[in-house]
Amino acid sequence: MEPRQVRTAADARRILQERGLRHVKVGVHDIDGILRGKYLHIDKFSGALDGGMGFCDVVLGWDSNDQLYDNVTFTGWHTAYPDANVRILPETCREIATEPGNLLFLCEFTDKAEEICPRGILRRVLARAEKLGFEVRVGFEYEFFVFAETAFSIREKGFRNLKPISPGFFGYSMLRNSVLSDWYRDLLAMCETMDMGIEGLHTETGAGVLEAALRVKDGLDAADAAALFKLYTKVLAQKRDWLATFMAKWSKDWPGCGGHMHMSLWKNGKPVFFDNSDSHHMSDTMRHFVGGQRALMPDLLAMVASNVNSYRRLIPGFWAPTVASWGVENRTTSLRVIPGSAKSTRVEYRIAAADANPYLALAAAVGSGLWGIENAIDPGEPIKGNSYEIEHPEKAQLPRTLMEAAGRLKASQAARDLFGDAFVDHYSATREWEEREFRKAITEWELDRYMEII
Repeated sequence: MEPRQVRTAADARRILQERGLRHVKVGVHDIDGILRGKYLHIDKFSGALDGGMGFCDVVLGWDSNDQLYDNVTFTGWHTAYPDANVRILPETCREIATEPGNLLFLCEFTDKAEEICPRGILRRVLARAEKLGFEVRVGFEYEFFVFAETAFSIREKGFRNLKPISPGFFGYSMLRNSVLSDWYRDLLAMCETMDMGIEGLHTETGAGVLEAALRVKDGLDAADAAALFKLYTKVLAQKRDWLATFMAKWSKDWPGCGGHMHMSLWKNGKPVFFDNSDSHHMSDTMRHFVGGQRALMPDLLAMVASNVNSYRRLIPGFWAPTVASWGVENRTTSLRVIPGSAKSTRVEYRIAAADANPYLALAAAVGSGLWGIENAIDPGEPIKGNSYEIEHPEKAQLPRTLMEAAGRLKASQAARDLFGDAFVDHYSATREWEEREFRKAITEWELDRYMEII
């Protein structure tokens, strides 16, 4: 049996027996989209397939640096960090390309923890789509930098003067991908093995930066593939003493890293975004979907620009949007409508950064679109030309900081309707924590500017 053929607990047990494995890997994604997990003996794994297993709920109560939130109610010192139950998802079984022969299974939190579990949030949004009769198809697109550095060397250098794997601005370079063809081939092969296949891979504009467009999948599968792509790209790089980062903006000198999502809705196996009679081939369903995305973008920005650094990317002139806007084949807007055939007509959600949790980013993008359909939200007229040079209305303005974005999310009734009070309260508090931690830092800019002269 092949790993991607596994669908049931019985299938999972069968493939373990066929391979003679004694241990497998299991993991669950935390609030920031980081996979937290362990090696598990097959006896423990087999028992957990039926009744689930305990997993310390601290992974929902700490940040990306394992620092404990002091402003959340779900978990903390006041609850003594008990185990929360997780269910193993047999259908997520994958070959681990970097550990030949071994298998990985993803998990989801259940019971009370399910209310704030990122994958659970997306699953509920997709259930809302299904109730409306829609299937969601998504292709994630990631930009990321790769350095000829290690996890140790970047710290020894104080994260400065890092050496990229290639120099200069050479977007779509055939020279670079030919010289570094072994890296490209290894990455492509790994992604095929792990069912997170790449549709297109090329150099972007910047030193050592690549862009990978993942193949279109159904909603949950697409998010699983995106989350695992980010992790295992980093694994593959570090195994060759390189380092890959999906940080939104690591240097003021280079463009930031987007985590764009291309999405469309289908009904009964047929696309519903296409209307040949419309000048842009947009159906009313698509117009309302885009309208909802645009209208709720300021409220949901914290879910797609999820940390302090994300807001360094959202500046004019660096291929990142700065307001809630849409246009047809317009890369200066937040939402790029791409007209084509019935199958290819889609919207690209360009505001999202590469550092965002894929489950939450997709939940925000799809959820807001569904809200637009439910409320028949008109997107207005598309932006023509350079969106950066246009004066946009106040309602289109986006939060400029993570703290402001967290406040918008917390106050949003639409967000509470889409994702539930428990998630909105917990997640907004985690973002407030993130900005509070940042405010403790003394930056290099402050030292350079004030140390001597003030």
